Amino acid sequence: MQKRKLGKSDLEVSAIGLGCMGMSHGYGPASDKKEMISLIHSAIDRGVTLFDTAEVYGPYVNEELVGEAIAPFKEKVVIATKFGIQMVNGKQVLDSKPEQIRKSVEGSLQRLKVETIDLYYQHRVDPNVPIEEVAGVVQDLIKEGKVKHWGLSEAGVESIRRAHAVHPLTAIQSEYSMMWRSPEEQLLPTLEELGIGFVSFSPLGKGFLTGKIDKNATFDSSDFRSIVPRFKSENIEANQVLVDLIQAIAEEKEVKPAQIALAWVLAQKPWIVPIPGTRKLERLEENLGAAEVELTPEELHALNDALSKIKISGERYPSEYANRVGR
Repeated sequence: MQKRKLGKSDLEVSAIGLGCMGMSHGYGPASDKKEMISLIHSAIDRGVTLFDTAEVYGPYVNEELVGEAIAPFKEKVVIATKFGIQMVNGKQVLDSKPEQIRKSVEGSLQRLKVETIDLYYQHRVDPNVPIEEVAGVVQDLIKEGKVKHWGLSEAGVESIRRAHAVHPLTAIQSEYSMMWRSPEEQLLPTLEELGIGFVSFSPLGKGFLTGKIDKNATFDSSDFRSIVPRFKSENIEANQVLVDLIQAIAEEKEVKPAQIALAWVLAQKPWIVPIPGTRKLERLEENLGAAEVELTPEELHALNDALSKIKISGERYPSEYANRVGR
């Protein structure tokens, strides 16, 4: 597996990481813990070194799963986790107050069975706590040896600049794929200017770009996609044109659609690391194979030209979640 450095930092990770959320949160009922530990071990065997989780996934159980799985490999892998979202009466509540950050980091260290968190993200910007205050607390945690690197998830450019001025950010995490190219407008140029790495979640459009979801798809009530406008039947049908484009290129290059979608993300910048999630070994191997798929400059140009003519239907978040991003 090829390696990439996140921005100007010294944090080097596998070119493709593994998003672990879906193993126990967000995409239907949790999978068998032993099977998921085995899958994480398979990823490590295949050279994956970046594993992404969060306190709120479950909550807590996803960190416990990752902690147990990587226990024998602590020195070989990089664990990213997140603070800033608490579950209160079954609802997600933003909370990045200093005392909560300190409480969160202690819980994450315990569940992950580590002494230091490699990469610690603020999960969403908390409008009630100045980002400088958050950065100051994390800076203290870094001085105390509890955190090595920090980042922000789904943050706006202004927040990124303000946070970075207090203590340099190693990475920003946001959704980015052929289906969601908004980061190209302001986010990616800002990260390039500041020397910050970019970790792309949902690089397969929450599974849509694999070509395995059609207008007749149904989602369990515990599957986040059941409330996402993008996954309403009429939007799935309208967006099929994108899947058709990806499938045509995949057939031409004799690879899988998911590999084209991931290769496209990798080709954008050398400091972008996608973290597709999966529960299946077959999908894991397919996703990792994308690192070997090369899109020539000519192919990329033609592909981007085709993408620019496709209008994606349906928002990527329901309104209750949409107002928490880009702050």
